[in-house]
Formats: sequence, C-alpha cells, structure tokens
Amino acid sequence: MPIVMARDLEETASSSEDEEVVSQEDHPCIMWTGGCRRIPVLVFHAEAILTKDNNMRVIGERYHLSYKIVRTDSRLVRSILTAHGFHEVHPSSTEYNLMWTGSHLKPFLLRTLSEAQKVNHFPRSYELTRKDRLYKNIIRMQHTHGFKAFHILPQTFLLPAEYAEFCNSYSKDRGPWIVKPVASSRGRGVYLINNPNQISLEENILVSRYINNPLLIDDFKFDVRLYVLVTSYDPLVIYLYEEGLARFATVRYDQGAKNIRNQFMHLTNYSVNKKSGDYVSCDDPEVEDYGNKWSMSAMLRYLKQEGRDTTALMAHVEDLIIKTIISAELAIATACKTFVPHRSSCFELYGFDVLIDSTLKPWLLEVNLSPSLACDAPLDLKIKASMISDMFTVVGFVCQDPAQRASARPIYPTFESSRRNPFQKPQVTLTQFLPSFTSRGSCIANLG
Repeated sequence: MPIVMARDLEETASSSEDEEVVSQEDHPCIMWTGGCRRIPVLVFHAEAILTKDNNMRVIGERYHLSYKIVRTDSRLVRSILTAHGFHEVHPSSTEYNLMWTGSHLKPFLLRTLSEAQKVNHFPRSYELTRKDRLYKNIIRMQHTHGFKAFHILPQTFLLPAEYAEFCNSYSKDRGPWIVKPVASSRGRGVYLINNPNQISLEENILVSRYINNPLLIDDFKFDVRLYVLVTSYDPLVIYLYEEGLARFATVRYDQGAKNIRNQFMHLTNYSVNKKSGDYVSCDDPEVEDYGNKWSMSAMLRYLKQEGRDTTALMAHVEDLIIKTIISAELAIATACKTFVPHRSSCFELYGFDVLIDSTLKPWLLEVNLSPSLACDAPLDLKIKASMISDMFTVVGFVCQDPAQRASARPIYPTFESSRRNPFQKPQVTLTQFLPSFTSRGSCIANLG
C-alpha cells in the first residue's frame, strides 16, 4: 500500500543531483515514490536506536530533517528520530518536519502547517478519547444502525444527567458497576460500586455495567492494549499494529462483594498494578509470557493452545476498532476540512484498551490519546520501538528541508481535490502496519 500520493518532479535534476540520487538509491533508510520514483521518503528502523549506526543518520542529516516536542516528553520518539538524523528545534520554531505534541493543536496553528509538516493529532480526536464523547457517539450509532451492530460498550450512563435512568437500571440489576471520570487516564478516579449512594455527583462521570465474567488466564483478569494508527479521515484509513500488550491484574479474580474495593484485582492498568507488592516484571525481552505484562501474540498463543478460536476473536476486535472510529469519523473529517490545509498534515496513534469476556466477546474500555510510550521493561522497548518506527514509515516523511517552502503544485492531494459526500456509506480498510507495507488482512465495515 503506498505511503503517500506524490507528484512528479517539476524540473529535471542537475547532473550532480542525479549522481547523488544514484548513490542513495539502495540506502536502507530511503524509499523512492512518485510517478518517476524521484521523491525520497524516509524509512525507519527500530534497531537504529541500539546500533547507533551513523549510516542510518545520513539521509535525515542530508535533508536537514527536524522535529519539535511540545507539551510532552517522549524519550522513545526522540531517540528514534535522532537515530535517523533528525535534529530537535525549539518548541516555538516554525521550521520542522514533525511536531510531536501531547495535546491538540489550536486551529490557527493547524492552518499554518505546510505540506511537508506533520503533527501527531487530528482536530477533534477527543470525540474518541474523551469517555463522555465516545459514549455519546457510540449511542448515536446504535440509534442509527441498530443496537446489536454497535454493541461494543457495556451499558453506560452519563451522570448526573442520566442519574434517574441509571437508578432504574440498578433496581433491575444491582451490579456491580464501575465509575470513571470522563477525562482521566491510567485508572485515576476509577472505582467499583454496588449502590448508587456510593457515587459522588460533584463532577461528570460515567457509570458502566461491570463485566463480571472476564476471560481469565491462571485466574487473573487482563485487558489488551492495541495500537491503532489513522493516517486519514477522508478517506478513512486505519492501520492496526501486529503486536500489542496484555496487562494483568496482580490479585486473582474473585466475584465476591467483599473484594469490590480491591483495585489490584479489578483494574488492569499498568499504572495501578505496578504499585502492588505482587507485581512481577520480566527482564528478558524474548520471554513474552511471564509476569504481569505479556505480548498480545503470547496471549493469543496461550488461548489457541487452550482450544480458543483466536482468529474469530481478532476479527471481532478489528470490527470493534472500525466501528469505534467510524462513530467519530464525520466530526473529525469535518474539522480537518475546516482547519487543516493539507490532507497529509495529521496522523494519530490511538491506544485501544479492550477487555475480553469468557465468551470471547471483546468490549471497548476506552481509547487513549497519546498512549504511553514509556519503556519500563525490555518487552515495552521491543514492541514500542518497532511500532513507532513502523508508524513513522507508514506516515511517510518526504525528505525535504523544512526551511524550503513547498512549490505551488502540491506533493499531496488537498481536501478540495478529494471531497466526498459526508453522508456516503464509508468504505473502510483496516490493515496491520508493517515495515514491508504488505497487507496482512483487510475488512470492510458493513453497517447494514
């Protein structure tokens, strides 16, 4: 699958430039695209951060590629970019190829992006990453396309607005229920209740039916962190990374009411369980099925050995991902057309947290803005360094000095050249993103 749609060069390069192109033709960090295969695009390699091979830096340094990091601190992103010849510029600089930020950009900043500049967030992506907005978008899709088609969230209520409805449901099923702040992450402010009187209504919160039949491995509850890349909302293009993380609770699961306050039993967030005295880490990156954090592939191998249909499970997970993103597609695509001058300017890495129940049904827990790239264990580095490198390759950084302004003819299609009816039934492709760009599978979301 092509990384970018590129134009032919407007002018023939000089003889000296031709010699340079030939010398770079077989460089492992460059890919040539465009009608005449004359537009260089950078290829990233995760091993570059370990080998510190100067040859990996040559292309980035040759084109003076640069980045800036704003309102966040990601040592992994910085290490990968530096290993490929990028240099860091001041957060206020306007000459950069990539802005990596921990929050959304203001509209006036989005409008200033040149066609060679990229930022790691779409406008209005909070439609997915804020729990209240995600809930409302999923509910809207259930009303439009049927409850069964979008039954990917457990029954949920937004309080205090829907307190009466919640109490009515509680009278029929006393729970337990799980309470979550609408705009928090890493398990902060999350707790279980079995009585409405235990809820504080001082702020907006979500109350969801607790999934009390989770799939267990060795009697421990776990969830799965999946990495999902969106490179465009019009057309909608979604990539699912081939690897993820299974994160385990540190106390064996027990449905008894006396354990309702035990976060180490009921919550699977790493940021919660790492504080437990029972947390077990693994220092060997090649051992992926030991301790409280496994690779997703190790978890799937275990389930397959237990006779579970992991192929069907992952098909349902992909369906969940597609439907979740479709629920916010129109809002985000409209914001892009309003504020973003070039279709290639934005991309987004989402962290999907999914819980699997004992029937192998996946449930969406939340979608994370700026999922953690911390590497607290060797397995983290192994998975996340490869994932970020593959993501940057898929996103497609054209090798262009950011100090040089783009010509009048665009390298990428603009939104104006690719508008479609916003009410048109979306055709969505979801593939696993890999260094070779080979499609490992695709599916179409049919809403009926």
